[in-house]
Amino acid sequence: MTHPWSKRSGSRLGGLGVVGALLLATWAQASLPPTAVGSTAPDEGDPRLEGALLLDATQVKAGGDFRVGVRLKMDPEWHVYWKNPGDSGLATDVSWDIPGVTVGELRWPFPSTFRTPDGFITTHGYHDEVLLFAPAHVAQNASGTLNVSAAVDALACKVHCIPAQLVLTRTVPVGPETVLDPEFAPRFDAAQAQVPAPVEAQGAPRVALALDGTTLTAGKPFTGKLTVTAADGKPFAGDVEGDFFVPGRILGVDTVKLKQTAPGTFALEGQASSVVPKGEPRLTGALRLGTKATGFTAVDVDTALAPMVAAAGAAAGPAPLKVPSVKDAVGKVQPAVAAAPAAAGESPLGLGVALLFAFLGGALLNLMPCVFPVLALKAYGFTRMVQEERGKVAPHAAAYAGGILATMLLLAGAVLAVRAGGASVGWGFQFQEPLFVAGVSAVLVAFALNLFGVYTLGADGTALAGKVDQSHGLMRSAGEGVLAVVLATPCSAPLLGTAVGFAFAAGPATVVAVFMALGLGLALPFCLLVLVPGLAKRLPKPGMWMERGKQFLGFALLGTTVWLVWVMGGLAGVDGMARLLAFLIAVGLVTWLYGQSQGLEGGRRGVTVALAALVLVGAGVVALRFEEAQASLETRGAAVASHGGAQAWDEAAVTAALAAGQPVFVDFTADWCLTCKFNERTVLSRDDVRQAFLKHNVAFFVADWTRRDARITTKLAEHGRAGVPMYLVLSPGAPDKPEVLNELLTADSVIQAVQRAAECGSPLKGGSVVCARP
Repeated sequence: MTHPWSKRSGSRLGGLGVVGALLLATWAQASLPPTAVGSTAPDEGDPRLEGALLLDATQVKAGGDFRVGVRLKMDPEWHVYWKNPGDSGLATDVSWDIPGVTVGELRWPFPSTFRTPDGFITTHGYHDEVLLFAPAHVAQNASGTLNVSAAVDALACKVHCIPAQLVLTRTVPVGPETVLDPEFAPRFDAAQAQVPAPVEAQGAPRVALALDGTTLTAGKPFTGKLTVTAADGKPFAGDVEGDFFVPGRILGVDTVKLKQTAPGTFALEGQASSVVPKGEPRLTGALRLGTKATGFTAVDVDTALAPMVAAAGAAAGPAPLKVPSVKDAVGKVQPAVAAAPAAAGESPLGLGVALLFAFLGGALLNLMPCVFPVLALKAYGFTRMVQEERGKVAPHAAAYAGGILATMLLLAGAVLAVRAGGASVGWGFQFQEPLFVAGVSAVLVAFALNLFGVYTLGADGTALAGKVDQSHGLMRSAGEGVLAVVLATPCSAPLLGTAVGFAFAAGPATVVAVFMALGLGLALPFCLLVLVPGLAKRLPKPGMWMERGKQFLGFALLGTTVWLVWVMGGLAGVDGMARLLAFLIAVGLVTWLYGQSQGLEGGRRGVTVALAALVLVGAGVVALRFEEAQASLETRGAAVASHGGAQAWDEAAVTAALAAGQPVFVDFTADWCLTCKFNERTVLSRDDVRQAFLKHNVAFFVADWTRRDARITTKLAEHGRAGVPMYLVLSPGAPDKPEVLNELLTADSVIQAVQRAAECGSPLKGGSVVCARP
């Protein structure tokens, strides 16, 4: 069997050097057990990544220390990723299994930075060769031989990316002393020299950060100054070159970069994310000081930034839900290259529209079934009361409106309290959380069935009305306003739900403004009835039209539920939608049982209510389990949504489209594939490409390999590919002869390929054009 290192050694030497390389490979093979070396990431029959399990000692001592590592060698132009891969890719993972040994954290040498030509995507990783290692401590009672095992999970990329897995094993004897390996110990020392020194390490440079502000504002840029001093306190006098700073994953920060302004001094520029994280963000990353000429010194950066606050008029929480784009999919890995969305409070038009809808909604509350029947009666009594106190009509109208507004303020306070409580337990992501979507859907279905008359539910205003009737003058008018809000609450729940939803994306001032607009809308028609003589007599009399209107509103609520089911599809896929629909059916059964119990008395009513509660709890436990569906669809939704009109790949769907005479374009992609994202952004999202798809009625499918899928792996292998991207164009005239496009797409190549597939046509149409390139 050929040793895995021999291929690389031979490829780097020419002429007579090949013989020397083969001898060197043979010697290296002999120095490592066969189980400690391996190759992976096969591409066109040739492995692109080779690994070896190395130790810096040939014998270890009980209670002593040694180093264990995995050396990865990549073919030319191939690379693997750092612990923060950047805008694309997957971090390399090494898992250790060494009984009797405690293994420390993985040590990462300073990485290289890779960029696409347009600078849109930046990643961090290693090319050629890297040694990832960790310190290890042997237990005091260790004896005999230690079994050392390492599992490597990496992503090897060039133009396309191939998942790579290795399991490497070897043994090391336990003896009276630790004996360093003369061949590999120096390699560990060389790798250690490239690892950024911890900030607390003796002799390491010191890093200090001074921001230009005391806080970070969500969605806003921030600036500051980073100062580096030597261990003795003197300013760092050296220079830097290349990509000298690589940021870590920074919670609450989208982008951050450093620019040297003087020796040892760096200007910091960053962009805070639109979501306020729990805790204070910290600036983390690796900083490399020096140049090739003077030598490099790398240091870990880990220092507090500043507390983050929400933007004015915006609440700490998620950005509004939106359809993801290609750039959104790329930006899932920090640091994202994306502009933060505008805060809710920064858009006067958005706030103005919200206030207008709130005002109109408040006015419509007067037509709700639980309010309108008493509107004429209350207007008549209120008019008669104010006529007895001539000249005080306006004050009474103001008192009535004041009662409504005061009650709305209490409701606004309740909304803010719920939001504050939700934020403290992490409930800020509402419509990005399947359980929240399921809960809101259940409430809407329950309210719709209430409007259909399946059961009755309302606030008992009798006691409150009695207290109002016992009051006099302006207090009575204010009490009428409170009563109107209380009576309106059961019918207004859907509208108040909208206001609560807006509250979770807005600041306290905006929440209060929305509820005030609701209150003004509710108060205005009643005040008009009082201030305009004879207007109360023109109100339509209660009748069956009100019942029909109530039922119509029920269908409106069900329409909103349909939208929420679609949202669930984006969160948890088809399985999640099916689980939600099953739960909503159970909610319907529960409300029906509750409605039946309202006609019963005594023990029979209690048994029916208990049965309804049991059905609700049981359905929730069985149906509301979205974790598995959400995990499998976590990234697939963004990949599919980033292409207009695309659908998830399925062989049956492809066959059906071809049978219907449609050309088919299949995009085999993954969120971690840099080339895939580059093609999506620069080619597949172009208007002329999409127009070509529309013109030729192309069925567009996305095969998402973000999470390994055996079906996709098999399909890639059928076409001689081991990784993504891969692009297939199939014609209905020759469905068994797909055209495989180049990994790097151009708009012309895609447009011409779909045109050829369309011109080929179905055999029934007598197409004569060559359907696919040989």
